Amino acid sequence: MKFSIKKDILLESLNIVSHAISSKNIIPVLGGIKFDLKKEGLYLEASDNEIDIKTFIDKKMIDKIDKEGTIVVQGKYLLDIVRKLPDTVINIEVIDGLKILIHTENSKFNLNGIDSDEFPDIKIEKSSSPISISKKLIKQIVNQTIFATSTQETRPILTGINFKINGDLMEVVATDSYRLAKKTIKLDKAVDNVINIVVPSKNIGELIKIIEESDDNLNIHIFTNKILFEMNDIYFQSRLLNGNFPDINRLIPTEYKLVVKATTNDLYDVVDRASLLTSEKEKNVIKFEISENELIVTSNTPEIGKVEERLSILNESGNDLSISFSAKYMLEALRTISSKEVKISLNGEINPIILTNEENDDLIQLLLPIKTY
Repeated sequence: MKFSIKKDILLESLNIVSHAISSKNIIPVLGGIKFDLKKEGLYLEASDNEIDIKTFIDKKMIDKIDKEGTIVVQGKYLLDIVRKLPDTVINIEVIDGLKILIHTENSKFNLNGIDSDEFPDIKIEKSSSPISISKKLIKQIVNQTIFATSTQETRPILTGINFKINGDLMEVVATDSYRLAKKTIKLDKAVDNVINIVVPSKNIGELIKIIEESDDNLNIHIFTNKILFEMNDIYFQSRLLNGNFPDINRLIPTEYKLVVKATTNDLYDVVDRASLLTSEKEKNVIKFEISENELIVTSNTPEIGKVEERLSILNESGNDLSISFSAKYMLEALRTISSKEVKISLNGEINPIILTNEENDDLIQLLLPIKTY
């Protein structure tokens, strides 16, 4: 293998596939990037057995192809080298079987390679009827739900995000059993079969790091045990979690005794300040007291101190209520609310708190209260 390519073109693809490089390095080859140079261009692949990423650089983007070939290069060192080389044409060639020579006019690096036969055989398959969705929207969906996934492996299914598609309606849900986030969107085209899958949050978190914020569409191919995201010359494949995701719709009430509206930014600031004197050990508990059109936010941690904040609200039902919850969870939920005002719906001090956008309820954030007695 021997070719020459501009630094920025190679680095862009390396940055993408590097998201699938194994950090544990139990199997050395999983810490590498597979180079497969063919007459049509350069294929780059990486895998950690959880996610597989494959990119393609067309021969038109490569300065010179002298000899085709394939080899696995140690990802960490390769990335560091390419990043720090000057913005010029980089020459890469395999010498003495498994040695890689990377050189420019004034720099020369020799790296040990790995036989590409040791690299996992990644099968990239496409379904006959993919789901098409904008990159911007998939990023928004994930950002509005991923924080609510569980970090505990005791219930593995809750460490993923549930995608449920029926007709042209997609429901995306994440929960750690103390709070949940639910996003509903209408697809451009209905699907033939009901889809109900759970994607590991860690994996889809890597996906949104490489998706640019654009209105361009990507295609989603769903299979029994894996999901493939296809965009331009990038393929991102993830395994799926086995098991049944809990039915969360029964947790979301349809009627409420108390509904209030508050300015989203003001409420966030008030909760943020009140949380300053809370203890993570004590679940960062703060208290809402709703009295007519005023919200009193308090926290009281004996070893730290007290805080009280007041905020004007619109109390649509006229009822009063006192309820305690985690400030951390409330702040994370409020960050996802894009409307100027947030609607808070309640059914009592031991029932869930529901946050929604003022304009619509396509996004629902639910928090369970915390008993303080």
